[in-house]
Amino acid sequence: MSLSMAWEIVVPQSEQPKRLENFLKKRFPIGYVRKLFRRSGVRLNGKRSGPNEFAGPGDRIELFIPFEQRESSAAEKTLPRTGFEILFEDEDLLVINKQPGIAVHEGREIPKRHSLLGMLEATYGPRGVRLVHRIDKETSGLLVVAKRDRVAEELGKLFDKGDVHKDYLALVVGRLHPRKGRIDSPLPGREGKAVRAVTLYEVEKEFPETTLVLVRIETGRMHQIRLHFAKLGHPVVLDGQHGDFAFNKQFRKIYGLKRQFLHARSIAFDYRGKKRRWTAPLPADLARTLKSLEAAR
Repeated sequence: MSLSMAWEIVVPQSEQPKRLENFLKKRFPIGYVRKLFRRSGVRLNGKRSGPNEFAGPGDRIELFIPFEQRESSAAEKTLPRTGFEILFEDEDLLVINKQPGIAVHEGREIPKRHSLLGMLEATYGPRGVRLVHRIDKETSGLLVVAKRDRVAEELGKLFDKGDVHKDYLALVVGRLHPRKGRIDSPLPGREGKAVRAVTLYEVEKEFPETTLVLVRIETGRMHQIRLHFAKLGHPVVLDGQHGDFAFNKQFRKIYGLKRQFLHARSIAFDYRGKKRRWTAPLPADLARTLKSLEAAR
């Protein structure tokens, strides 16, 4: 059976050695844990492992069976609806796949408990997480969260120097020419002052009225991708703030998509002496939309 990895967990240094089953039961419903072992979906330091193997600090656990909240009513009751998945965790770092509709921070109409930060603090405590960067509420995909001030500071420097590579998938209105390009156009920064913003893109697929693009940002300005493509005259599909409202209305009616087509697909940087890269699969609503566009084409 061919399997692709769903989660990776590095056992924190503060954790006492324990049986694999007991370690996983602290993090997942028992039904899911048993399913993992039943389907040989657990690797410990790269080797297939059973429930009685011992895991200790620094050990790497890989899970190869995705967890689906709908698989049983018991699982639904056990697992809170957090709106995110943890793809990687050790004593210093979390890599999270955020679902659309979850705001990173609290706001005037968003209580902290309903924000990603509030959900994380409910698990790790107020001093247990430090957000290093953010993505929009309606954007899905990857976020990196530090567990220590030192790590947050180090990651902040990597972001500032442009040593963190972030790739997005976006569906934009119309056809892009050239098919590969660079957008170097200032955007509002702090206090409204214009600051440099650079976005790179490459066409992945073309449809009659839209284009799927792979986007890499060299800077991290608020709404950078959405603003840059809107300036080109090719706004992100269903962007409710900077988009083509008439087009969005028709697109929503035809394809049933409820939010902007923007997904933080991958993130990569040097971590503990080696290059690490994490990817988040396209969520169901965007994948379904692409499938419909392919069929129509």
